[in-house]
Amino acid sequence: MSRIISALALLLALAACGGGYNSPPRDLDNACSIVTERPKYLRAFQDTERRWGVPIHVQMATIHQESRFIGNARTPQKYTLGVIPMGRVSSAYGYGQALDGTWEDYKKDTGRRRARRDKIEDATDFMGWYMMRSFQRNGIPLTDARNQYLAYHEGHAGYARGTFSRKTWLLNVANKVEARSNAYQVQLSNCRKLR
Repeated sequence: MSRIISALALLLALAACGGGYNSPPRDLDNACSIVTERPKYLRAFQDTERRWGVPIHVQMATIHQESRFIGNARTPQKYTLGVIPMGRVSSAYGYGQALDGTWEDYKKDTGRRRARRDKIEDATDFMGWYMMRSFQRNGIPLTDARNQYLAYHEGHAGYARGTFSRKTWLLNVANKVEARSNAYQVQLSNCRKLR
């Protein structure tokens, strides 16, 4: 009987370790390091680039900004009186920090009913879908990491109204996303993994 219990305990321990990637890759400043350490990420980025046309470096820079490549990332808790938890700041979750309503729209529109925000393949596909819609609705090129990020953050209607123009902090973040996207692009062009 103790053998069975020991075997079950070992199996549970292995299952807990073998799930998705909830911890980030070691070197988030190096695109080659990320895709070498996590080949599954590279396949997901490539599939999204083929399906939606969003370059790998744009996807990677956006995910870096949204979750730092943490699969189960959530927004912080809100507190009343500094100690009583009142829920999360928003429903954003996963690699791409997709909101509940937008995620449901994505699943309905693409037929991917079982898609999960904490699964890299689904998160990148969502990002491709969303950015393609930003291109269709607002004319933002898929290669434009800065403006794609602004539309991703503000929503398509908010971007069209220019709500970001009064948010200096957000413009600074979008500039960082663009700079990271450019750095990732250069790194990926020299990456042996992609040759």
